[in-house]
Amino acid sequence: SALTFLLWLVLTGAPGPALVAAIAVLIIACPCAMGLAVPVSIMVGTGRGAELGVLFRRGDALQRLAEARVVAFDKTGTLTQGRPALTEIATRDIPRAEALRLAASAEARSEHPLAGAILAAARRAGVTPAPASAVKASAGRGLTAMVEGHALLIGNAAALAEAGIAADPALLEQAAGWAMDGATPVHLALDGRHVAAMALADPVRPEAAQAISDLHQMGLRTALISGDVAATAQAVGRRLGIDAVTAGVLPEGKLAAIRALGAGTVFVGDGINDAPALAGADTGIAIGTGTDVAIESAEVVLVGGDPTGVARAIRLSRNVMRNIRQNLFWAFGYNVALIPVAMGALVPFGGPQMSPMLGAGAMALSSVFVISNALRLRRAG
Repeated sequence: SALTFLLWLVLTGAPGPALVAAIAVLIIACPCAMGLAVPVSIMVGTGRGAELGVLFRRGDALQRLAEARVVAFDKTGTLTQGRPALTEIATRDIPRAEALRLAASAEARSEHPLAGAILAAARRAGVTPAPASAVKASAGRGLTAMVEGHALLIGNAAALAEAGIAADPALLEQAAGWAMDGATPVHLALDGRHVAAMALADPVRPEAAQAISDLHQMGLRTALISGDVAATAQAVGRRLGIDAVTAGVLPEGKLAAIRALGAGTVFVGDGINDAPALAGADTGIAIGTGTDVAIESAEVVLVGGDPTGVARAIRLSRNVMRNIRQNLFWAFGYNVALIPVAMGALVPFGGPQMSPMLGAGAMALSSVFVISNALRLRRAG
């Protein structure tokens, strides 16, 4: 603006037209549109996300979701309903009812979904759990407890191995068959002896297959990262068409698997064990029906338990980033095109000098355009 005033003054010697040109440039160069380009799009985008059941807890999650390449899912409670049911019990040297009673006694103080399935089966069978003491949970493995003077261990095959308990071959074979059918096998050891195996089936969510299909149609790869046994996780992965399956990992193993997938990885989970992976992924998405720890660790929360919201969130993110680029292009293009006109570039060719009032109108139109373009996001997703 100052340069324009000096040029007009030098070339024409008339302070009036020089002042008019300087004011017009000052008005045109006002960065209102550029200042509105990003925050208005983010504001409208987050509002639209809330309408679609997607809550963005941080604005920068919108940007990172648009750059997603791989979407990794937890299994239990995320792709499955998280309400497993006890379907089979195989025992050795112990009655089935006694195995169920001891397992329910140990699991009575656990909040894990698998524990709930065992307790529900005990209630249906009319079995009353005994008081348990010295209950100690091991993430990704199971738990130990003392019940009626007996040392109990209930968990997966890895828990038996770590405790130095020899697994019964027949029970292991039975458990492997259950896992191939998509059930989760749980083993029971009594005073250091492997005495029972149980099958816990967790139905896949009806929307899970559509969620994976939507992501593939968007050009994204999918992965399943689960603490469950490999055979069970792979059965679920095959059923849903997931590209890669990593199973039998502890919480820190999930985080390592996320990092191994590289940049642009999104992790979707719901449980306490998923918190490290949710926090460590480029973008963490928590299922709204999950634990408070998982929700606090994530940057995006899906209201309800529908995993198809992941595709909606990524699609909305891409639309928001496209809208921001459009707004910035208009804002910069407006300045590049009209500042020379305001300086009087048309005057030497017989054109008019821009009035400050016209400049004010053009500046307002630029801001209106940016806001109107951002409001189109209300129909996005």
